[in-house]
Parts: sequence; structure tokens; C-alpha cells
Amino acid sequence: MKKVIFILVLLFILAGCGSGDAGGENRVIKLAHSGSESHQYHIAAEKFKEELEGNENVNFTVEIHSNASLGSEGDVIEQVSTGSIEMTTVAADSNLSNTIPEMNVFGIPYIFEDKDHVYNALDGDAGQQLLDLAEDKGMKGLGYWEVGFRHLTNSSTEIVNPEDVNGMKIRVQPAAVWEDHIAALGGSPTPVDFNELYSALDQGVVDGQENPLATIDSMNLYEVQQYVSLTGHTYTPAVTLMSSSFYDELSDEEKTAVEEAFNQAKEYQRNALDEKEDEILSMLEEQGVTVTEPDREAFTEATIDVKDAVSNEVPEEIIQSLIDSK
Repeated sequence: MKKVIFILVLLFILAGCGSGDAGGENRVIKLAHSGSESHQYHIAAEKFKEELEGNENVNFTVEIHSNASLGSEGDVIEQVSTGSIEMTTVAADSNLSNTIPEMNVFGIPYIFEDKDHVYNALDGDAGQQLLDLAEDKGMKGLGYWEVGFRHLTNSSTEIVNPEDVNGMKIRVQPAAVWEDHIAALGGSPTPVDFNELYSALDQGVVDGQENPLATIDSMNLYEVQQYVSLTGHTYTPAVTLMSSSFYDELSDEEKTAVEEAFNQAKEYQRNALDEKEDEILSMLEEQGVTVTEPDREAFTEATIDVKDAVSNEVPEEIIQSLIDSK
């Protein structure tokens, strides 16, 4: 009888060990971003969490920290780089360009024709070349989630031609290319942290700003901006970064699981945002926001020299590789 009990206990122990090995040790990922719970960042982050935690071959817990609760985009980039937190997703051409100057390329106006052009570039060699630059900064570039094509908004008048921007204080991201961009339109570029943008607009610190429709919606910017001009002047990808010190500790199976979850979130988010844009435009009209179609050719011409602002930081071949990825 004792022998039977011993065998049963041994089998139970072995079974427990086996199930533990399948998942490995629990890996906790703190994923920080500056958006709200309805922002583009969060849509992708939640899908990433769902897919990774649902993978029975690995053992991950993903903690999402939204609303800049762990710091601004500049703060979390530094934390990921030093290994203080595991993961973030940030606008390519904002604070990240201060760490990886070549990311300023995404601030150059009108280099992308449409979303197909964007996705061909980001998912191909041109996009990977830029992601690889994160390795020297202690980070692994997992890929690109979406922020979107950016549009001008303001609180006082319709913007149809570049001259309509003249004299306006426009919030810009903290990068030289954006200061040159707004200055080329005759505006006054004013850097404001993203998490302070709503209050800056509400209090009249700035007259306008530029962001994708999904951001205008998720951050309720339409409440303090009555005019939206669909300039589509640049496309901003959300560069998704993982601390190299954390990534390098993962097994091959864990790395594969992370990359698969990232890609599943990428496709899910792209489809969700694409479907949402028409809904947002309808909502803006219902809210009494004036939406205008600008003279894109005039805006393209007015900003044609903005690329010179990043000529010392972005090699011409990087710019051309994105343009050619149609």
C-alpha cells in the first residue's frame, strides 16, 4: 500500500514539474504609454496583452500603464533603455527622435501617399533599418503600431491654405523638424508635452495642434478645437520598444511568442482604426466641429524645404527608401 502511495505522490510531483516547465517562470512586462484608455496605443497594447497572456506555451503577465502614469514619452524611453521598465510604444518623430535622430524622417511632410504606401515601408526593409538603430540604445525594436496620418486643428478658423496658419501658436512635438514644419506655414511652433496638450488648448496657451483623427477623438481634443483640416501632412508610427536586457533573457520560444503577439496586435489595431475613421468624422460633425479639405498641393509646396531641417540627422538614402516603398 505504501508503495502505491509513493508512486502516486511521485507521479503527482512529476506532473507538476512538467506543467511548470511548459510555461517557464512568470515574466512580467510593464508596458507604459502616454495615451488614454481609448487611444491608439491602448488599443494595440490590450490586444498584445490578450494574445501574449493567452499563449499557453509561455508564462507572461502584461501590466499596461496608460495616461503617462510612469512618465512622459521621453521618461519611459529612458526607462526602457536602462531596463527600469520592460516595454513602451511611442511616437516615432517626437521624443524618440532625440534618442534616435533618424526617426525625424517621419516628420518630413508628404513622403507617404496613403496607408498602403506606409505599410509597405514599415513592414519592409526600410522600416527594419530604422528599428535596428534602437539596438545601440539598449532597446529592441519590435515593430510599428499605428498613430496615423496627422491633421491640423485650431480653435478660431477654417484652414484651407497655408496662409490660414499664419500667426497661430501651434503645439508641436519636441523635435526640430516639427518647429521647421509649422514655421514654414507661418505659424508659431510651441512644444507641449502630449499629456498636457488638452489643458494647453483649453487655456489658450496654444491655438491649435496636429494629430490623427483617432487621437483627436480619444483625447477629446474636439471639445477645445472647433476646426479640423484634413491635411494628412505626415504619418506617425508608434515605435514599440522592449528593453534589450529583458528581451535578451527570453528563451527562443518566449521571443517568438512576444513577436507573434506584437504582430497580431498590429493587424488588429490597423483594422480597428481604419473602421473607426468614418465614425469619428461623423461624430465631429455631430459635435459641431467644422471639417475642411485643404489645398494639399499648396501645403506640399509650402513645406517642401522642411526636409532640410533633418539633413544632418537623416541620411538621404533613408528618406528615399521610404518614398520608394510604394
